[in-house]
Amino acid sequence: MYPRSFEYIAPTSLDDALTALADNPGAKVMTGGMSLIPLMKLRLFSPSLVVDIGRVPGLDSITDGGDHLAIGALVRHAATASSDAIVASAAALAKAASLTGDVQVRNRGTTCGAIAHADIAADQPAAVLALGATMMARSSTGDREIAAEDFFVDTLTSALQPDEILVEIRVPKTTAGSGSAYDKLGRRGGQSDYAVAGAAAVVTMDGGTVSAARVALTGVGTKPTLAAGVAAALVGTDGSVDAVKAAAAHAAEGVTVLEDLYGSEEYKAHLAQVYAARALNAAIAAAG
Repeated sequence: MYPRSFEYIAPTSLDDALTALADNPGAKVMTGGMSLIPLMKLRLFSPSLVVDIGRVPGLDSITDGGDHLAIGALVRHAATASSDAIVASAAALAKAASLTGDVQVRNRGTTCGAIAHADIAADQPAAVLALGATMMARSSTGDREIAAEDFFVDTLTSALQPDEILVEIRVPKTTAGSGSAYDKLGRRGGQSDYAVAGAAAVVTMDGGTVSAARVALTGVGTKPTLAAGVAAALVGTDGSVDAVKAAAAHAAEGVTVLEDLYGSEEYKAHLAQVYAARALNAAIAAAG
């Protein structure tokens, strides 16, 4: 199917892009187009104007901000996956980026684009949620910081306003004694394609005891979601396989589990526990 007719512009400055959004309510921002264009072809989105920011300079870098890594709006999935800094300090995100789509998608799509799209079964939203990232939104009136736990509102819905662009994601670096990981079951049986269910985990160990943990799920509910019950049950334990299994049993608590073509509610809830445990065990190993 072809999309409905629309206007297209490719500004060469961020200010021009922001002005276009402010002047055209309902306009959509495009970076790689890997999510927006398919939805337009299905006519699930029919914007009157597409603002392609792919030619705006200065948005395609991963920079070290001291206690965090800043990922610009035009950083491709492949760059996120292969960045030495992200692999070392935010391994869950590097892994999630490496499992996003296929080679063509990873070389064209962007990490910020995937986050802004807020798909319920995408990989990288779970990682930035578990890592406690901050989204930097910009409009013609100024900048706004949005915590990851406040960013994902509902299915394909984020906290971004129509006139805002997600210009950067700031991901805290994992510190000594901490580790992070991501794992999933893909829709084609392996780790390719969107997640039937997946989990990202960040764990901090202190003297053989779990002192902090965050776990986020994807593919299970109506949005990427923190599994707060898992973290609460794990903190204070020794992080053993048995302790992880017991904590992961809380994975689906408070989550509106969705039945779909890939599994029933019961199956999805079971997978949430399985992949929460796998991500936690890998994060604990990395913390050691």
